[in-house]
Amino acid sequence: MRPHEPLIRQAVLADAPGMQACVDAAYQHYIARIGRSPGPMLDDYTDVVQRHQAFVAEDQAQIIGVLVLIHKDNGILLDNVAVRPAYQGKGIGRRLLTLAETEALRQGFAHIDLYTHARMTENIALYQRLGYVETARRTERGYQRVYMRKALSQTTQALGGSTYA
Repeated sequence: MRPHEPLIRQAVLADAPGMQACVDAAYQHYIARIGRSPGPMLDDYTDVVQRHQAFVAEDQAQIIGVLVLIHKDNGILLDNVAVRPAYQGKGIGRRLLTLAETEALRQGFAHIDLYTHARMTENIALYQRLGYVETARRTERGYQRVYMRKALSQTTQALGGSTYA
């Protein structure tokens, strides 16, 4: 890890308030676009840490990034990746996405799934650039969701590695 590079580590219960604050900051600008708070803003992060595989990126004791993975019968769902606006564009989101893919591979899965809101077009474009392919569009709980999947290989792991504490 380079000096001043944010640490990525497994989330603990004490991180829940910081995770909520990070997610709220990251998703705030989408409220007007989609007409309501995005799903991740409504999550109970104490519950998330207890029930799912969650990671945080931390810089100077502040949570600046969040990754939530949910185990499904046939794989892993990348449920949430969020980075505080002041830290966006600095590679933290990419590190969290690489960690998600590495974790899916480590656990024996050949793909990783995610969904995003249809109006979060920049996210869809980013995921497509990273090799995710759209698999479905559905309206669920009032949200217009775009489902995507990425096939994984051992090369994914070699490119980014899973460096977290």
